[in-house]
Amino acid sequence: MRRTKTLALFAAAASVTIALAGCGANTEAPSAGSSGTPAAGQQPATGGAKVGVVLPETATSARWEGFDKPMIEEALRAAGLDPDVQNAQGDVQKFSTLADGMIAQGVKVLIIASINSEVGNAVATKARNAGIPTIDYDRLNLGGSSDYYVSFDNEKVGELQGQALADALKEKPGAQVIEIEGAPTDNNATLFYNGQQRVLGPLYTSGALKLVQKQAIDNWDNQKGGATFEQILTGNGGKVDGVVAANDGLAGAIITVLKKNGLNGSVPVTGQDATADGLKNILRGDQYMTVFKPIKEEADAAAKLAAALAKGDKAAADAIATGTARDDKGGRDVKSVLLTPQTVLKADIKKVVDQGYVKAAEICAGDLQPACAELGIQ
Repeated sequence: MRRTKTLALFAAAASVTIALAGCGANTEAPSAGSSGTPAAGQQPATGGAKVGVVLPETATSARWEGFDKPMIEEALRAAGLDPDVQNAQGDVQKFSTLADGMIAQGVKVLIIASINSEVGNAVATKARNAGIPTIDYDRLNLGGSSDYYVSFDNEKVGELQGQALADALKEKPGAQVIEIEGAPTDNNATLFYNGQQRVLGPLYTSGALKLVQKQAIDNWDNQKGGATFEQILTGNGGKVDGVVAANDGLAGAIITVLKKNGLNGSVPVTGQDATADGLKNILRGDQYMTVFKPIKEEADAAAKLAAALAKGDKAAADAIATGTARDDKGGRDVKSVLLTPQTVLKADIKKVVDQGYVKAAEICAGDLQPACAELGIQ
């Protein structure tokens, strides 16, 4: 079992003015530039050390281009660095090509959010051979050689999902559960699953809950996730009492199937990323919970690590990365910054809005105005 252990959590307290979206969202942040150009209010590159950042894709999640990119650019500039942030658009060869170009240009630090561990490891090896330190961002590359890792405590994410579903079904002994998990090639998906099972596994064993079937979804493909859920539901005679959905995008696809079968609103569904769509589903009562992961904290932590590494100050970097993540495939513990995720139920949505991660206008239009008013969201 791959397990992430937190020795200490990095605390990042900063007010946030850019909206957050995550896996499965289809909206973009309103303010940052899209190709290295600073948005209004941002400072231009300072001529500091060059830092390369390669992001994975945009097809299944708007977070990378709409949110991570502008937040990383802003954080790196604030640290006196010169960012070059590119997106591989889900293409493994493009990921390698972008990284090769940054290495050839002599970036001082390389930050990678890999499509899969294989390409991530190949890139990290090339960077290491060129004397460039590498930071795994959001996803740990198993069997790799990156110097540091910045993410959220992803097993904790799964625990929050599992506990929320267990709470929602506690008055229904023997409730039938279907699990729709993330991509099997994404280590984060494995960690989410491990965390879920820490809570749900004993309940399945005792008979308090019944696992109908679990299925990982290649590439976090929302359409495939919905189709897979529908097949499992049909095979179970149209019966389900609760659903583990690994993120809000998969949750949305599952809710579409539940609506088709007249089950939405009566079957609790988990999620992750506190996307606008996920929050709207919660307001409607179609989704039970999501997990909030403040991406700006992740971007700020990566920038602080990069600033220390760009100066060659390993001691300062180690003082930032006070946690560890276990890479079982590589047989090593990776120095890490592991941030704390938060459960969001309907009553918690106002906190997400008040902190500036999602605008009230994004989630409170039309039929959702009364629900927002009841929660004091304006």
